[in-house]
Amino acid sequence: MEFGRYGSAPAGSRIGFENGKIRVPDDPVIPFIRGDGTGPDIWKATQAVLDASVARAFGGKKRIAWFEVFAGDTANQRFQEWLPQETIDAITHYRVAIKGPLTTPIGGGIRSLNVTLRQKLDLYTCVRPVRWFENVPSPVKRPQDVDMIIFRENIEDVYAGIEWRAGSPEADRLIGVIGELGKKIRPGSAIGVKPVSEFGSKRLVRKAIRYAIDHHKPAVTLVHKGNIMKYTEGAFRDWGYEVARTEFGDHTIAEADLGGNPAPAGKVVVRDRIADSMFQQALLRPAEYSVVATLNLNGDYLSDALAAQVGGLGMAPGSNEGDEHAVFEATHGTAPKYANLDKINPSSLILSGVMMLEYLGWHEAAAAVERAVAKTLGQKIMTYDLARQTDGAKEVGTSGFAQALIGNL
Repeated sequence: MEFGRYGSAPAGSRIGFENGKIRVPDDPVIPFIRGDGTGPDIWKATQAVLDASVARAFGGKKRIAWFEVFAGDTANQRFQEWLPQETIDAITHYRVAIKGPLTTPIGGGIRSLNVTLRQKLDLYTCVRPVRWFENVPSPVKRPQDVDMIIFRENIEDVYAGIEWRAGSPEADRLIGVIGELGKKIRPGSAIGVKPVSEFGSKRLVRKAIRYAIDHHKPAVTLVHKGNIMKYTEGAFRDWGYEVARTEFGDHTIAEADLGGNPAPAGKVVVRDRIADSMFQQALLRPAEYSVVATLNLNGDYLSDALAAQVGGLGMAPGSNEGDEHAVFEATHGTAPKYANLDKINPSSLILSGVMMLEYLGWHEAAAAVERAVAKTLGQKIMTYDLARQTDGAKEVGTSGFAQALIGNL
């Protein structure tokens, strides 16, 4: 298939979508974006590991047909556009993609390329699993207790990007309208709008509960600030409980209905926590939490705070998922000062690749990569960011770490 300035996609098949589920061929075409800054280094390492794992797991019967598409600095240099339409078209057509970190243009125009991709493709869920690997340095005493997956709403809340500059005619007009509704805002304030819809909240919580049921997780925790923002964050909580009760009643039970007793066998407990309390819980009692569903800003802070406990964003994978599209990505920035130095830790993108393989249903290949990461770090073979904090570590570059992983597959 032709994609304008990108030409023809490689030989391979399109991922299908039937009855609410993707249908994955043995040779899916998967678009990839190398990314900016250190993106090319970590992508090269990631592609090598994923290809080796797929080849070994399936004996050559399955393969990924990689199709390079462009965004960020590279796209701007080649096409004078930060996010070409061909990139959107290719990801829309092939349904699953993976990307390195992207530069956000400074000044006018697109505010964030990552946000724009999520909005254009309706990737309404940011999924961030967080776990610790042996020997990875951590600021907490028991990082092994952290094994959590965050489902964060990706389209609404602050990511809707609805705001007006202080002193602008729009902001002043809204201050006046809000004043007519009985609420006082100091003159000259900047104004932002925080939309939280029933539709958006329910589909996010639905995805989190379905994950918990399918993966035999004990609980889903709704994180919110509903004690203060009763009609937005409080509504998110209420809609979440409603989804659990009306759509998953045979599989879930509300914490309030337990009466202090253990959950019945096979039931997922649905409960809620106030956002600031949850941050404390994530530090003091992380082992009590497995699946978290929350709004955008809460999830942003919480997932990064959890990542800090297990080695930082360099060890944190992530995906952006909708109903029939998904983009997997490194969760850290471009780190331009390390570009082309073969130095940065590629684990975030590699582990995002693990998530992608799981999403495709290629579980053997996914598990092999995760085991290889654990074994390699267990041998204290590490990139500089971890090695400098670890006694007896063998420091390797980006490509060296990838080769060690391939050797340990």
